[in-house]
Amino acid sequence: MAITRLPSAGFSITIRISVTADASAIGRLTTCVGEAGAIVTALDVVDSDPTTVIVDLTCDTADASHADQVVEALTALDGVDVRKVSDRTFLLHLGGKIEVTPKVSLRNRDELSRAYTPGVARVCLAIAENPDDARRLTIKRNTVAVVTDGSAVLGLGNIGPAAALPVMEGKAALFKRFGGVDAWPVVLDTQDPDEIVAIVRAIAPGYGGINLEDIAAPRCFEIENRLRELLDIPVFHDDQHGTAICVLAALTNALRVVGKKLADVRVVVSGAGAAGTAIMKLLLRQGVGDIIAYDRQGALHRGLPDLNPAWQWLAENTNSGGFSGDLRAALRGADVFIGVSAPNLLTGDDIAAMAPNSIVFALANPDPEVDPREARKHAAVVATGRSDQPNQINNVLAFPGVFRGMLDAHAEEFTEEMAIAAARAIADAVGAEKLNPTVIVPSVFDSRVAPAVAAAVRAAAHAPAPAPAADPG
Repeated sequence: MAITRLPSAGFSITIRISVTADASAIGRLTTCVGEAGAIVTALDVVDSDPTTVIVDLTCDTADASHADQVVEALTALDGVDVRKVSDRTFLLHLGGKIEVTPKVSLRNRDELSRAYTPGVARVCLAIAENPDDARRLTIKRNTVAVVTDGSAVLGLGNIGPAAALPVMEGKAALFKRFGGVDAWPVVLDTQDPDEIVAIVRAIAPGYGGINLEDIAAPRCFEIENRLRELLDIPVFHDDQHGTAICVLAALTNALRVVGKKLADVRVVVSGAGAAGTAIMKLLLRQGVGDIIAYDRQGALHRGLPDLNPAWQWLAENTNSGGFSGDLRAALRGADVFIGVSAPNLLTGDDIAAMAPNSIVFALANPDPEVDPREARKHAAVVATGRSDQPNQINNVLAFPGVFRGMLDAHAEEFTEEMAIAAARAIADAVGAEKLNPTVIVPSVFDSRVAPAVAAAVRAAAHAPAPAPAADPG
């Protein structure tokens, strides 16, 4: 059975099977799953009698259709009875993934009187007299709103606020797990920028920071810019800045591996939405040699008509040679490819046409712009957004530590200096002694990363402001 997509834990299933008890039974099951293109991750004997064995077989599949094919293949085996199939991802989401837990005990009237009325009134009056005390005396000091309108959720598109909620819950769980930050989903049933700005402005007093998430470009740029002007707490669009920080960190180390300098390389970026635009702006500010931005309009270049303001800025500040061909042609001789767009746009032959010691970051999820197995045949360094491939570029390396640092510093805004400091901290977390083509970023479970990023962001927040420079947009 030919499976082009890679099996993933995101499509993991557990199949309860009754099978005839003979010496070859277990082997027949695992062989069948392997031949169907899935990966067995666990096999547990649940029960048995003199004639049968009941097992729970867990495997990773490529998608829901592939999971059905695996079950059908097992059902067709002689002596096999498939009793139940459980989708492990849906099981994990039952009832949601986060909850509110009190930090104080309420065991008696004494404690209740201090945590709530009448004692709480004294704290309210103290904050009314000095509003800055809200950071010290409430959850504001450690709380972030994860705000979305559901218009650009993962690779799923405009699926709306309710369907976006599982992603926002997951984001909140990552904030807590990796940064110790209490985050809460705020899913808005509107995609009007004026309404979004008004709502977020109105709820801001209860939070120490705003994390915008999965809001489509170019609307996301306007919303972020307006909120930054209105609020005295940091506003951070993770799809932009979190991705850009992680890409800069990974590219810093990838260039170290191949012995090239950022100022000397030509980069092709597929996808000029929120993530792609932020990546390109950060690379330009770091002195990249040249960038060609590619999106639905083709290669962005000067003179291209009917561009939105974000694309117009890119057209005027990238593509110094005025290239106007297709994506494959843009890649010829390029040093770096960064994809934040759509799956299966390129082949191994396209990567082979790049410069020697090329770098490929194919970050579309769940399926990259090019099959990483094919890319690795030609590129020196390959990274994806997938957890089952080497060099996973994942925003969780950035946003928990970035917000931890901003909250600790009582920062009022997120700055470019913070982004660069965070990227440097992530890159340096790998260490020269561990750096190689398959290790250019630390593991998302490396406990050193978030504290290092937080420390770097705190230092950047307290550093003297840099001299004014021209704003690139």
